[in-house]
Formats: sequence, structure tokens, C-alpha cells
Amino acid sequence: MPDPGDEAPAPSSLAGLRNIMQRLRDPADGCAWDKEQTFATIAPYTIEEAYEVADAIERGDLDALKDELGDLQLQVVYHARIAEERGAFDLDDVITAICAKMIRRHPHIFGSDDESPGWEALKAAERSSEADQSALAGVARSLPALKRAGKVQKRAARVGFDWPDAEGPRQKIAEELGELDAATSPEDKAAELGDLLFSVVNLARHLRIDPEAALRDATARFEMRFRKVEGLAELPLDQLCIDALEDLWQRAKRDLAS
Repeated sequence: MPDPGDEAPAPSSLAGLRNIMQRLRDPADGCAWDKEQTFATIAPYTIEEAYEVADAIERGDLDALKDELGDLQLQVVYHARIAEERGAFDLDDVITAICAKMIRRHPHIFGSDDESPGWEALKAAERSSEADQSALAGVARSLPALKRAGKVQKRAARVGFDWPDAEGPRQKIAEELGELDAATSPEDKAAELGDLLFSVVNLARHLRIDPEAALRDATARFEMRFRKVEGLAELPLDQLCIDALEDLWQRAKRDLAS
């Protein structure tokens, strides 16, 4: 235990945040909820906070970004504290490791060798020392499905496993649609739909379009048009036939485009 006379770290410092987490996780006097958490139970919050950071950036809200970055930093401290309790590593080890990695990957900045290999070559060299030697090694399974599909495809493409142009993925989409139509069991339909989505991501990659951003924008357009339909409708939507709904949808699109 620290000496009572020792000066506590400032609450606005990283050391202060580390102290707060240590107190929250204290076996005797800590917070009951915080003491129960594990890597697995905290991981969903870590992902959520990263998305909230991205959302604040997209909205251009710097005050929100400040708060969300703090929430994301808390997640790093949280995981590091759990690891420290297990004797695996602590927050200093995390910071030391990322500092070493960034210096190692930027020898043109932190070294004197102008002929140093590029970022991708350095990352490949790091992966070569790992047990899993597949070209697909290291693609996190917890990534959003669209993003992970794109990363897996890019890795495969680096070793030549790829269509030469966008026509290949376009034909594959038509093929997968046919296989989806032919599927009979729920399991087969789910598998074929997955293959179809994977092919759509492949087409997006060849067109140099971020499928995650494209789908997000499409969802935003749908939401805007749907709200417009709700405003135009004189009856509850569930009381309208499909033709009436389609008419309202087209009106909404025209109104919003004008």
C-alpha cells in the first residue's frame, strides 16, 4: 500500500486514471460491479466506445470527441488493470510496447536508414515470427463483419488470390444469387446469403468503395426517406397497401431530391 503521506497523482493525469481504476477494482473496498468485470465482459464496451469516437468525428462534434476519447482511454486502463491483477502485464507495458512498435515501424523518422522497408513490409516481418504463418493471420475476429471480410480479401489479394478486375466479383454476385434462390433449408439459405454478402464486399473493394461507409450512408438515406413517408401518409403505414406505400416512397424521394 502507498504511504499515506505520498502525493496522489493528479486526477487529470493518466496515472490518476490508473489510480481510479485500481480503487474501483480493490477487492475489499472497490465497486461491486467493477470488481466483477473480466476481459470478456468489458470487450463489448471497448468496441462500443470506439464506435462512439468514430460517430463524434463523423458529426464534427469536438466536445463529444473529447468525452468519447476519455471513455475509450478508460477501456485501455481497465483491460490493463485486469491483466496486472493476473500478473500478465500492466499499463506501462502496454505503452512501452506501442512506443517500441511505432518507432520500429517508422525507421525513416526515428532512424537514419533511408532505404528502410515500408510499413507493410515491416508488419509482414513481424508476422513472420508468429506461429500462424497464413497470409490471413492476425485479422481480428471481433471486427465488424463487413470490415473483416474486406481485410481478409485484401490479405488474400496480396498473394495473388484475387480477380483481375471488378467483372469477376460482379459475376460471382449473380452466381451467389442463383445459389441463394436454389437453397431450401434455413442453414443453406444463411450460408448462401453470407457468400452473397462476401461477394458484394469483394465488388466494393475492386471499386475502391468502403462497404461499411456505403451501407451506413444507405441506411441514413433510408431513414430520411422513411421519415418523410411517415409525414406524407394520411393513414398509419400498416393500413396502406404496398402500391400506396410505393407511391409515398417515390414522392418522398422526389421531395428530398428537390
